[in-house]
Amino acid sequence: MSMDYIRQTYGVPAKRGGRVRVRFDSPDELNGREGTITSATSYVKVRLDGEKRPDIFYPLDLEYLEGVEK
Repeated sequence: MSMDYIRQTYGVPAKRGGRVRVRFDSPDELNGREGTITSATSYVKVRLDGEKRPDIFYPLDLEYLEGVEK
């Protein structure tokens, strides 16, 4: 599985180095946090701002911030 798989399967603009915001339907401590995509398998790995290691997210639980300046 790869970033291309994520883009085709879920219809999202995922790319390594892309910025994202976590969005969950239910309240969560990660909801609204932003980070950078580091890699993908069948999920997307995102290193949240201020963290050393990436977390794994379902591709549709992320808002893709293409063209948005931080």
